[in-house]
Amino acid sequence: MKQLIFLPGMACDASVWQSQIAAVPTHWNARVSDVHFRFDSIEAMAAALLDETPDADLVLCGASMGGMIAMEAVRQSPARIRGLALMGTSARPETPDIRSLREAAIKLYEQGRVEEVLRANIPFAFHNDARRNAAVVDEYLRVIMAAGSTALVKQNWAVIHRPDARLHLPAVRCPSLVLWGEADQLTPPDCAKEIASLIPHAQAVELPRCGHMLTMEQPTAVNAFLLPWLNSLDARQRQADA
Repeated sequence: MKQLIFLPGMACDASVWQSQIAAVPTHWNARVSDVHFRFDSIEAMAAALLDETPDADLVLCGASMGGMIAMEAVRQSPARIRGLALMGTSARPETPDIRSLREAAIKLYEQGRVEEVLRANIPFAFHNDARRNAAVVDEYLRVIMAAGSTALVKQNWAVIHRPDARLHLPAVRCPSLVLWGEADQLTPPDCAKEIASLIPHAQAVELPRCGHMLTMEQPTAVNAFLLPWLNSLDARQRQADA
Protein backbone atom coordinates (compact mmCIF):
# COMPACT_ATOMS: atom_id res chain seq x y z
CA MET A 1 0.00 0.00 0.00
CA LYS A 2 1.20 3.49 -0.86
CA GLN A 3 0.11 6.54 1.15
CA LEU A 4 0.60 10.27 0.74
CA ILE A 5 1.34 12.13 3.96
CA PHE A 6 1.45 15.91 4.27
CA LEU A 7 3.76 17.36 6.91
CA PRO A 8 2.94 20.93 7.99
CA GLY A 9 5.45 23.56 8.99
CA MET A 10 6.06 24.85 12.49
CA ALA A 11 2.87 25.19 14.57
CA CYS A 12 0.73 24.64 11.47
CA ASP A 13 -2.10 22.15 11.11
CA ALA A 14 -4.04 20.45 8.33
CA SER A 15 -5.64 23.72 7.23
CA VAL A 16 -2.46 24.82 5.45
CA TRP A 17 -2.82 21.80 3.14
CA GLN A 18 -6.57 22.15 2.50
CA SER A 19 -6.18 23.06 -1.18
CA GLN A 20 -3.90 20.11 -1.79
CA ILE A 21 -6.05 17.60 0.13
CA ALA A 22 -9.07 18.70 -1.89
CA ALA A 23 -7.25 18.21 -5.20
CA VAL A 24 -5.38 14.95 -4.63
CA PRO A 25 -7.05 11.82 -6.11
CA THR A 26 -8.71 9.69 -3.44
CA HIS A 27 -6.63 6.59 -4.17
CA TRP A 28 -3.68 8.30 -2.47
CA ASN A 29 -5.39 7.98 0.93
CA ALA A 30 -3.83 11.33 1.80
CA ARG A 31 -3.63 12.48 5.39
CA VAL A 32 -1.91 15.23 7.36
CA SER A 33 0.52 14.22 10.10
CA ASP A 34 0.67 15.86 13.51
CA VAL A 35 3.93 14.27 14.73
CA HIS A 36 5.46 17.74 15.09
CA PHE A 37 3.01 18.41 17.95
CA ARG A 38 3.66 15.13 19.74
CA PHE A 39 7.44 14.66 19.80
CA ASP A 40 10.43 16.74 20.82
CA SER A 41 12.99 16.29 18.04
CA ILE A 42 13.09 16.03 14.26
CA GLU A 43 14.53 12.53 14.60
CA ALA A 44 11.75 11.38 16.95
CA MET A 45 9.07 12.96 14.75
CA ALA A 46 10.35 11.08 11.70
CA ALA A 47 10.63 7.81 13.61
CA ALA A 48 7.05 8.12 14.86
CA LEU A 49 5.81 8.88 11.35
CA LEU A 50 7.39 5.64 10.15
CA ASP A 51 6.24 3.60 13.15
CA GLU A 52 2.64 4.76 12.78
CA THR A 53 2.43 3.62 9.15
CA PRO A 54 4.24 0.25 9.32
CA ASP A 55 2.51 -1.38 6.35
CA ALA A 56 2.73 1.49 3.87
CA ASP A 57 5.23 2.81 1.40
CA LEU A 58 5.15 6.56 1.84
CA VAL A 59 5.16 9.63 -0.34
CA LEU A 60 5.99 12.57 1.91
CA CYS A 61 5.10 16.17 1.19
CA GLY A 62 6.64 18.50 3.74
CA ALA A 63 6.74 22.27 4.07
CA SER A 64 9.38 24.11 6.09
CA MET A 65 9.78 22.11 9.35
CA GLY A 66 7.69 19.38 7.73
CA GLY A 67 10.30 19.13 5.00
CA MET A 68 12.98 18.61 7.66
CA ILE A 69 10.95 15.73 9.08
CA ALA A 70 10.50 14.25 5.61
CA MET A 71 14.24 14.41 4.89
CA GLU A 72 14.97 12.70 8.21
CA ALA A 73 12.40 9.99 7.46
CA VAL A 74 14.09 9.13 4.18
CA ARG A 75 17.41 8.90 6.03
CA GLN A 76 15.93 6.51 8.59
CA SER A 77 14.04 4.34 6.10
CA PRO A 78 15.07 5.01 2.50
CA ALA A 79 13.40 1.90 1.11
CA ARG A 80 9.95 2.93 2.39
CA ILE A 81 9.93 6.48 1.01
CA ARG A 82 8.72 6.37 -2.58
CA GLY A 83 8.58 10.10 -3.19
CA LEU A 84 9.61 13.40 -1.56
CA ALA A 85 7.99 16.78 -2.17
CA LEU A 86 9.83 19.47 -0.22
CA MET A 87 8.53 23.03 -0.02
CA GLY A 88 10.24 26.09 1.43
CA THR A 89 12.63 24.11 3.59
CA SER A 90 16.32 23.74 4.37
CA ALA A 91 18.66 20.78 4.76
CA ARG A 92 21.23 22.86 6.64
CA PRO A 93 21.78 22.72 10.40
CA GLU A 94 20.97 25.79 12.45
CA THR A 95 23.39 28.71 12.25
CA PRO A 96 24.49 30.60 15.37
CA ASP A 97 22.78 33.81 14.22
CA ILE A 98 19.43 32.17 13.56
CA ARG A 99 19.68 30.18 16.77
CA SER A 100 20.04 33.45 18.67
CA LEU A 101 16.92 34.82 16.98
CA ARG A 102 14.96 31.67 17.79
CA GLU A 103 16.07 31.70 21.41
CA ALA A 104 14.96 35.33 21.73
CA ALA A 105 11.56 34.38 20.26
CA ILE A 106 11.30 31.42 22.64
CA LYS A 107 11.71 33.76 25.61
CA LEU A 108 8.89 35.94 24.30
CA TYR A 109 6.66 32.91 23.72
CA GLU A 110 7.30 31.82 27.31
CA GLN A 111 6.16 35.27 28.43
CA GLY A 112 2.90 34.86 26.53
CA ARG A 113 3.83 37.36 23.81
CA VAL A 114 2.96 35.04 20.92
CA GLU A 115 0.89 37.42 18.81
CA GLU A 116 3.53 40.13 19.12
CA VAL A 117 6.19 37.81 17.67
CA LEU A 118 3.90 36.47 14.95
CA ARG A 119 2.86 39.91 13.71
CA ALA A 120 6.51 40.98 13.56
CA ASN A 121 7.24 37.81 11.55
CA ILE A 122 4.62 38.40 8.85
CA PRO A 123 6.89 40.47 6.55
CA PHE A 124 9.38 37.57 6.57
CA ALA A 125 6.78 34.82 6.11
CA PHE A 126 4.88 36.30 3.14
CA HIS A 127 5.53 38.03 -0.15
CA ASN A 128 4.12 41.56 -0.33
CA ASP A 129 1.24 40.34 -2.52
CA ALA A 130 0.02 37.95 0.17
CA ARG A 131 0.61 40.45 2.97
CA ARG A 132 -1.96 42.73 1.33
CA ASN A 133 -4.54 39.92 1.54
CA ALA A 134 -6.07 40.30 4.99
CA ALA A 135 -7.81 36.92 4.80
CA VAL A 136 -4.51 35.09 4.27
CA VAL A 137 -2.74 36.95 7.07
CA ASP A 138 -5.65 36.47 9.46
CA GLU A 139 -5.75 32.74 8.73
CA TYR A 140 -2.01 32.45 9.33
CA LEU A 141 -2.36 34.20 12.68
CA ARG A 142 -5.35 32.03 13.61
CA VAL A 143 -3.50 28.80 12.86
CA ILE A 144 -0.33 29.68 14.76
CA MET A 145 -2.15 31.24 17.69
CA ALA A 146 -4.24 28.07 17.99
CA ALA A 147 -1.06 26.04 18.38
CA GLY A 148 -0.08 28.10 21.41
CA SER A 149 3.15 29.02 23.13
CA THR A 150 4.02 25.54 24.40
CA ALA A 151 4.03 24.07 20.90
CA LEU A 152 5.98 27.02 19.51
CA VAL A 153 8.66 26.66 22.18
CA LYS A 154 8.99 22.90 21.71
CA GLN A 155 9.06 23.04 17.92
CA ASN A 156 11.58 25.87 17.82
CA TRP A 157 13.92 23.82 20.01
CA ALA A 158 13.44 20.85 17.68
CA VAL A 159 14.38 22.96 14.67
CA ILE A 160 17.39 24.44 16.48
CA HIS A 161 18.71 20.92 17.09
CA ARG A 162 17.83 19.50 13.67
CA PRO A 163 20.37 17.23 11.93
CA ASP A 164 22.38 18.20 8.86
CA ALA A 165 20.33 16.54 6.12
CA ARG A 166 22.87 17.49 3.45
CA LEU A 167 24.96 14.51 4.54
CA HIS A 168 22.48 11.93 3.29
CA LEU A 169 20.56 13.66 0.49
CA PRO A 170 22.95 12.46 -2.26
CA ALA A 171 21.89 8.89 -1.37
CA VAL A 172 18.17 9.60 -1.93
CA ARG A 173 16.88 7.53 -4.84
CA CYS A 174 13.14 8.25 -4.80
CA PRO A 175 11.60 10.82 -7.16
CA SER A 176 11.78 14.24 -5.54
CA LEU A 177 10.14 17.60 -6.13
CA VAL A 178 11.60 20.75 -4.57
CA LEU A 179 9.51 23.95 -4.58
CA TRP A 180 10.27 27.34 -3.12
CA GLY A 181 9.14 30.94 -3.24
CA GLU A 182 11.49 33.33 -4.95
CA ALA A 183 11.01 35.84 -2.12
CA ASP A 184 11.26 33.39 0.80
CA GLN A 185 13.12 35.16 3.62
CA LEU A 186 12.83 32.42 6.25
CA THR A 187 14.38 29.65 4.16
CA PRO A 188 16.00 31.63 1.34
CA PRO A 189 16.01 30.18 -2.20
CA ASP A 190 19.64 29.10 -1.86
CA CYS A 191 18.51 26.54 0.72
CA ALA A 192 16.04 24.91 -1.65
CA LYS A 193 18.42 25.11 -4.60
CA GLU A 194 21.00 23.30 -2.48
CA ILE A 195 18.54 20.52 -1.73
CA ALA A 196 17.67 20.18 -5.41
CA SER A 197 21.36 20.00 -6.31
CA LEU A 198 22.05 17.28 -3.72
CA ILE A 199 19.15 14.91 -4.49
CA PRO A 200 19.83 13.07 -7.74
CA HIS A 201 17.41 14.02 -10.53
CA ALA A 202 15.24 16.22 -8.30
CA GLN A 203 12.70 18.43 -10.06
CA ALA A 204 13.25 22.03 -8.96
CA VAL A 205 10.57 24.73 -9.17
CA GLU A 206 10.69 28.37 -8.09
CA LEU A 207 7.38 30.16 -7.64
CA PRO A 208 7.58 33.86 -8.53
CA ARG A 209 6.09 36.50 -6.25
CA CYS A 210 5.86 33.99 -3.42
CA GLY A 211 7.33 33.91 0.08
CA HIS A 212 7.69 31.16 2.66
CA MET A 213 4.05 30.06 3.05
CA LEU A 214 3.64 28.53 -0.39
CA THR A 215 0.39 26.64 0.16
CA MET A 216 -1.32 29.68 1.69
CA GLU A 217 0.06 32.22 -0.77
CA GLN A 218 -0.21 30.31 -4.04
CA PRO A 219 -2.19 27.09 -3.55
CA THR A 220 -3.16 26.84 -7.22
CA ALA A 221 0.45 27.20 -8.37
CA VAL A 222 1.59 24.58 -5.86
CA ASN A 223 -1.04 22.15 -7.18
CA ALA A 224 0.01 22.86 -10.76
CA PHE A 225 3.32 21.18 -9.99
CA LEU A 226 2.39 18.78 -7.20
CA LEU A 227 -0.46 16.99 -8.99
CA PRO A 228 1.46 16.17 -12.21
CA TRP A 229 4.36 14.97 -10.05
CA LEU A 230 2.02 12.64 -8.16
CA ASN A 231 0.63 11.44 -11.49
CA SER A 232 4.17 10.63 -12.59
CA LEU A 233 4.59 8.47 -9.48
CA ASP A 234 1.41 6.62 -10.42
CA ALA A 235 2.78 6.06 -13.91
CA ARG A 236 6.03 4.67 -12.50
CA GLN A 237 4.04 2.29 -10.33
CA ARG A 238 1.98 1.07 -13.29
CA GLN A 239 5.15 0.41 -15.25
CA ALA A 240 6.65 -1.49 -12.33
CA ASP A 241 3.51 -3.60 -11.99
CA ALA A 242 3.24 -4.38 -15.72
